[in-house]
Amino acid sequence: MATLARGRRTALTIAGALTAAAGLLATAGCTASTGGGDSGDVTIEFAQWWEPELPDGALRGLIDQFEEENPGITVELISGPYASTKETLFAGAASGTMPDVVGLDGAWVSDFAKQGAIADLTALMDEEGMDDSKLASQIQIDGATYMIPVVNYVYPLFVNMDLAGQAGITEVPSTRSEFEAAAKAIQALGTPGWVLPLSLETPNGIQNDVMSWNWASGGSMLTDAGQPDVTNDSVVSTVEFVKSLWDDGVIAPGSFTMKEQDKVEEFTNGRTGMMISSLSHINLIQESNPDLNFDIAAIPAEDGYDGPRGIPYASWGIGVADGSEHKAEALKLVEFLMSTDVNSELSTIANAFPGNVDSAPEFGEGKELFEKAFEIYQSGYPANEFTGLPVSEELMRQFDTEFQKYLSGDVSVDDMLSTVQESWSAEF
Repeated sequence: MATLARGRRTALTIAGALTAAAGLLATAGCTASTGGGDSGDVTIEFAQWWEPELPDGALRGLIDQFEEENPGITVELISGPYASTKETLFAGAASGTMPDVVGLDGAWVSDFAKQGAIADLTALMDEEGMDDSKLASQIQIDGATYMIPVVNYVYPLFVNMDLAGQAGITEVPSTRSEFEAAAKAIQALGTPGWVLPLSLETPNGIQNDVMSWNWASGGSMLTDAGQPDVTNDSVVSTVEFVKSLWDDGVIAPGSFTMKEQDKVEEFTNGRTGMMISSLSHINLIQESNPDLNFDIAAIPAEDGYDGPRGIPYASWGIGVADGSEHKAEALKLVEFLMSTDVNSELSTIANAFPGNVDSAPEFGEGKELFEKAFEIYQSGYPANEFTGLPVSEELMRQFDTEFQKYLSGDVSVDDMLSTVQESWSAEF
């Protein structure tokens, strides 16, 4: 069973056993970690996609600080785009040449753990005496941690406030009925009310744009034991709600082939009223269209629901290669990045939220939306039940395939979800 264990938050069961998804590496791998001869110095490799996405020199500066505080340990950064990282890490996992420390996407954890490519961090932390009480979350399989989220990117609702104002909407929607009313009012202006990407090629719209409605109302798509449960009332309510928006014609055309980047482009250029998207896109939107007046909010919940809202998220996670000859030194780097001050600094420069419960990003001028998003984050709990599931992207694709049939009117909601339940169960 894969689990998202949270520090001060209620634990949320995420899944059953094994998976895969996206990332970088150079095939040097952990076997290339070097000792320092008589000096006892070691070099550890850290493969990630973070450095290219941060300001120049930002990650290297933190690593320099680590090396100063830990004489005898040198860190070699292996940096590249996310897609390249994924390809090379999966190649490294298969060949046993993974770097000592690896940046992880939660969707890769199950496959890597199944292959024995990444270390049991629970055992390693116990062995090395690392205190995990301040970690906001841990990605676990069968009770053992394999990934620690370093920083988190939430997925709130984005609203074009100029279009909303023209439609007579003065506040961002908080409930499903308010969202539906806003989408219809914006649609009446001749602009789609909401944009929904459902490409089968990259089916993460099921995770970010569909199932997020379920989590926002405290729902789940899994049993307490981490098995598929997509026929429950909360999932039925979610897909029926999206279908009602589809039938009302308020969703932007082209959904069946639209990808996430298409969604962001539509919103950025003012061609849709609302979208659900990553907090990391705020800077992109502001840089691409400085005149766009938009706001963010928690994803609307079912009318009458007043409990904590699940907030979709993606993480920059971290793990240690099981084949590393320097696990103790590798864990020192993990512990450093998760320390209160360093995690605060990293989350600030990454425009993300910290993985240490005592850390906080510094919000300055022009970052009011980030501050608002942090309040949303603190008031709910991070929710992404696809993290740690077996073949999670394929599960999304199976759901997506049947969901498109449902939206097209070819199957009933019961038939759609029963088919998904059967196909998912076969993967667990």
